[in-house]
Amino acid sequence: MTTDKTQPTAVSEAQGGATAPRTTLLRVLTAAGGAAAVASTFLAWTWTAEFPGDLTVYGYPGGLQLLTLVLGIATGVFALAALDLKGLRWLTPSGSTQALRMLALGTFAVTWFTVISIAVDLDGLVNLEPGGWIAAVVTAVPVATTFLLPDDSRQLRRPKELPSWAEILIIAAVFALGLYVVNYGIQTDADHPEPFIGYLIAVGFAAVALVKAGLVSRISELTSAYRSTTLVAALITAIVFPFFQDKSSFTELGVNIAIFATVALGLNIVVGLAGLLDLGYVAFLGVGAYTAALVSGSTASTLDVRFPFWAAVITGGVVSLIFGVVIGAPTLRLRGDYLAIVTLGFGEIFRLAMLNLDGTSGPSVTNGPDGIPNIPPLEIFGFNFNDDHSFAGLSLDSNGNYYLLMLLVTILVVLIFSRAGNSRIGRAWVAIREDETAATAMGINGFRVKLIAFALGATLAGVAGAVWAHFQSTVVPEQYVFAGPVPPNSTFLVAAVILGGMGTIGGPLLGATLLYLIPKKLEFLQDYQLLAFGIALILLMRFRPEGIVPNRRQQLEYHETGQLDVPGATGLKDGAVGVTKAEA
Repeated sequence: MTTDKTQPTAVSEAQGGATAPRTTLLRVLTAAGGAAAVASTFLAWTWTAEFPGDLTVYGYPGGLQLLTLVLGIATGVFALAALDLKGLRWLTPSGSTQALRMLALGTFAVTWFTVISIAVDLDGLVNLEPGGWIAAVVTAVPVATTFLLPDDSRQLRRPKELPSWAEILIIAAVFALGLYVVNYGIQTDADHPEPFIGYLIAVGFAAVALVKAGLVSRISELTSAYRSTTLVAALITAIVFPFFQDKSSFTELGVNIAIFATVALGLNIVVGLAGLLDLGYVAFLGVGAYTAALVSGSTASTLDVRFPFWAAVITGGVVSLIFGVVIGAPTLRLRGDYLAIVTLGFGEIFRLAMLNLDGTSGPSVTNGPDGIPNIPPLEIFGFNFNDDHSFAGLSLDSNGNYYLLMLLVTILVVLIFSRAGNSRIGRAWVAIREDETAATAMGINGFRVKLIAFALGATLAGVAGAVWAHFQSTVVPEQYVFAGPVPPNSTFLVAAVILGGMGTIGGPLLGATLLYLIPKKLEFLQDYQLLAFGIALILLMRFRPEGIVPNRRQQLEYHETGQLDVPGATGLKDGAVGVTKAEA
């Protein structure tokens, strides 16, 4: 593993020779503040257990206190690393001050959010125990001291060489920690929004701190160097997810996230690679779902046929492909806003057509607003997906069965996206996206390659729709709207692609996860979903226009080379291909 060999520059009084006494004192006070924040979590913050998490127990942190505990520990440990404590220097390869500020702010924000929530939910500050007041005061200390520290940001230091087994073990530990963090968020109490809001605050500040410290870049180097190992670790993490859920509703969240993330990844081919703004993409999901419902033997189906699951999925994908070609052929000669308006119209035409094919306003095909209910459960080689099953002593309910099935579909879509994006046609998509006139002048048939992107995206959405129809056991027209409080809708899918990062694999997966999970956990946001999407996109365009998971080309466009989050050079193992700054 190699990194940028540029040595740190003297950007503050804390670098170069001996650390200045003032800086040392501030870092010691920061560590003490983190320790005090940890200690405060062992005190009772309120006298009543009515507040979620039971913060009434002395000597045993609970609920939101756990988040303060973890962030307080992280603040103290990073402060010790800033003091060059042997064994902790690896935590701050890009400097410690900015990471400490984010951790201190996170500890302060979670604690004060908890204190204010107690006062609001229980009608008054009188409901705070002394421990709550102590926590509110001591968490302010690290905030004050870290913002007095000089900035010691630097380019990545060369890491100490580790044996291969140790680096692989680090990758495994990162995925295990990620699984635990995700499970913690999913398993928060949906009846009370406070724990999940606190979780979002803590994860947000901690993530920024890891980026500022350089640990994210360091992990990126490892995952690039051991790409095959990383893929295996990611697959194992995804497979074991349903076995760690103690409620069926938590696994159901995973199924829906997998379905919508897969559809968003299909849209990423159209929007992220080819640069075509499709505002009616959810219609292709509906085409696949309705097709599968009609041919799967539902008692409400107007077609007297029953295909096996694999045939229903293929039929849904093929019909969506046909619709994609039929809609794309006359419209893809348009560009920009005009294409967006046409695709928006197609989405609405599809919904209205499904409403009117009820035997009264039109032919009897879809049962109109009643939809097609009673879609039979999936059964593949005698394996009924609606039954509970056990594997090696571990039980798996129906939601777990569908989750693993959808995981296979997601893997298939990821492979298609990866292969297509790296192929000749994928490079043509990128050329069209960047400058269609220049690409056409270089001999690329713009209409042909755009039509291929449109058709492939429609096919992938149709396949996902076929699985989703069986999972939901019913399809109705109102599921496929342009915008609404309940996903999927076209606004949700486009926002997931843009928020996560256009042109990447991980971006739409992460974007769909966040945009589905947050409104699901915070039900009061569902009526304000469009407002939340708008605010999120405005903030994203201001602070990170390339998305949460950036495409390297777009990151180079939006930032100076020295500001990139990704490492400058990558070592190669497991047959990985690296890109250096000079090559970029």
